[in-house]
Amino acid sequence: MSTDGEGVDESGWDVEPGDEIASVVEALGHQQKRWRVAAGLSAGEFGEAIGYGEDLVRKVERGARIPRPEYLDAADRVLKANGFISAMKEEMAKARYPKRVRELAKLEERAVEMCLYGVQSIHGLLQTKEHAQVLFEMRRPAYSRDEVERVVAARMARQSVFERTPPPELSFVQEEQTLRRPLGGTMVRRRQLERLLEVGQLRNVEIQVMPMDCMEHAGIDGGIELLKFGDGTAVGRSEGAFNGRPVFDPKQIRILELRYGIIRAQALTPRHSLAFIEQLLGET
Repeated sequence: MSTDGEGVDESGWDVEPGDEIASVVEALGHQQKRWRVAAGLSAGEFGEAIGYGEDLVRKVERGARIPRPEYLDAADRVLKANGFISAMKEEMAKARYPKRVRELAKLEERAVEMCLYGVQSIHGLLQTKEHAQVLFEMRRPAYSRDEVERVVAARMARQSVFERTPPPELSFVQEEQTLRRPLGGTMVRRRQLERLLEVGQLRNVEIQVMPMDCMEHAGIDGGIELLKFGDGTAVGRSEGAFNGRPVFDPKQIRILELRYGIIRAQALTPRHSLAFIEQLLGET
């Protein structure tokens, strides 16, 4: 790894201001510094030994930078920490995801039912890694390479919801246009359509397509996310309701449930939707 300024900023992710995960990152930094001082190394000498810049070493030690796994392995090896530093890789893997993504993932982990309506793009839980990467690379202002890697990894981590036991009930409604848009080119689109067919075969998952020629449409106001929990509570959000903010009030949840129910009724059935996706795949 280069030790110039470019290499310094490539290995890790900044801690977001006010993020509660900062205390974990700070603890790692303090632990690394104690091992480094005990080894008789300056920050510059230590950085050179592990192949990173001194600036990055100091950022990690003051808890301002979330280091990559390979950084932790190199630090553990050079400082002869016997795995104590490397053991932090799992915690740092969690810390690297943006706070808002971690909060959403916690809700999704608790949900026993999810109702999700996607308008502008395929829902994140259904996206392939390649599709997600293309989407984030298209963002303007442009994301840096590290930012793209970070948000894509976070999106893929959320898909562990499909591996839960017992599994939640998942209902997706996707606008036809999101399936036809050739983002990333033919092969990226093909793999994405194949992924939809794979997920659509799961017993706890229903995917429906809202056709473009539908003459009645209850989803004009935008996407919907509705998560229901085992204790009977729920949280919902819609771009076109309640100023786009998350809502918990049962009356507001009922409005989203009503709207989502009508959208499902207007969309193709799950069986016809999968047949439609197969048709699109055959046309690519």
